[in-house]
Amino acid sequence: MPLKMSRRLEIKPASLAYQVSDLLTQAILEGDFKGGDQLVELELQNQFGISRSPLREAFRELEKKGLVEIIPRRGTFVKSITRKDVMDNFPVRAELEGLAARLAAMNMTETAIGEMEGLLGKMEEAVMREDTKAYYEHHLAFHEAFIECSGNELLINLLKNLRMQSLWHRFSFQYYQEDLRNAFEIHKEIFRLFKQSPPNPEALDQLVAKHIYVALDRFMAYLENFDHI
Repeated sequence: MPLKMSRRLEIKPASLAYQVSDLLTQAILEGDFKGGDQLVELELQNQFGISRSPLREAFRELEKKGLVEIIPRRGTFVKSITRKDVMDNFPVRAELEGLAARLAAMNMTETAIGEMEGLLGKMEEAVMREDTKAYYEHHLAFHEAFIECSGNELLINLLKNLRMQSLWHRFSFQYYQEDLRNAFEIHKEIFRLFKQSPPNPEALDQLVAKHIYVALDRFMAYLENFDHI
């Protein structure tokens, strides 16, 4: 399936495979490639104007992210999402993101607080406009802001991958059923706890984790509409 490009691909030789991997990641997340689709090497080589070696390295990066399966002698295929994938992702992310919030409470900076406050304002505007896509974009950045403040690089990288997969799960099933107004209120409370002096790390841990577990329950109820997964 040819990938439709809305912008030119500018590639630097030193990071060729990673740039191709990033571009294909975005294409998969946005639904240009569906679960079960094959990423045909020759088509992508011609489209990107690259050789087989960096493309295969890009495929391996996609495999590490959990987006594709590389099957010997058959090729590289976009992974099909199952209920188990969702059930495996959310609880792990809940516990790790709760940990990130707890660590961030002790490392929060004025810059990060200002960034989160600005993003919270954009989330509220999106709720008022009923703009779900914009809400999720700002919601993602809001969480990333405090995750970065955890200061734990291993945790940050693990959550980056888990959150990317969770976003993919949502987009794959066009899951926009969350009550945005209620979700926004929860994030207002998360922000209030981060601004609180002194901070309450345990309360933040519990609230962030609970928020994700609630989202899992709603997502699984929604997936009952899909008989094939």
